[in-house]
Amino acid sequence: MTTVGLIGSGRIGSTVARLAIAAGYDAVLSNSRGPETLRDVVESLGPRARAATGDEAAVLSDLVVVAVPVKAYQALPAEALAGRLVLDAGNYYPPRDGNVPELDDKSLTSSAYLRRSVPGAEVVKVFNNIFFKHLQNLARPAGSAYRSCLPIAGDSAAAKETVAEFLDAIGYEALDYGTLAESWRQEPGTPAYGAPYGSFDDEKGRPAGVGVIQEAIDAATR
Repeated sequence: MTTVGLIGSGRIGSTVARLAIAAGYDAVLSNSRGPETLRDVVESLGPRARAATGDEAAVLSDLVVVAVPVKAYQALPAEALAGRLVLDAGNYYPPRDGNVPELDDKSLTSSAYLRRSVPGAEVVKVFNNIFFKHLQNLARPAGSAYRSCLPIAGDSAAAKETVAEFLDAIGYEALDYGTLAESWRQEPGTPAYGAPYGSFDDEKGRPAGVGVIQEAIDAATR
């Protein structure tokens, strides 16, 4: 059975872990404060979850969700992530992360910036554009009516296929629209960011299928 690693186990990370475990995966969670601080989260997730260091989460997992602030990218376990499939759930917020010239002038997307920090990994952008409560509540089994879609971007067709299979297992369709250079289309401030799934005030969210997400991706401008 595939094991999912989480580097960053906050709202998005722990939600992905919960969905993965419900789909039959094992989850290895980590954060910057140490495994002992994740005791309550792991207990709530059940026996398929365990806490570990970031290095352990990388080497023990088949795919790794990175859900940390951009300012923490330099502290990622780059050596442990070499050769791994990394699912980038991050967003660049200058008030929190400080100013990064390559992101400010848009010469790099935030996912390309992550890849530069973990050069041996294969990076796919996913999970960054949806409110964590919507991510939990909009998941539907394959074949269900009103199944929602998440956009993905990356440079490896094989990696994106693996991510699409993972999304299908945890309750979502995938829309592969391009490379990491195009991943700005789901970054903060674009039509695909947050809005297709409804207001943050409504925890249940609103289903957004492939057509809705494709339209939002196509409408993005820089």
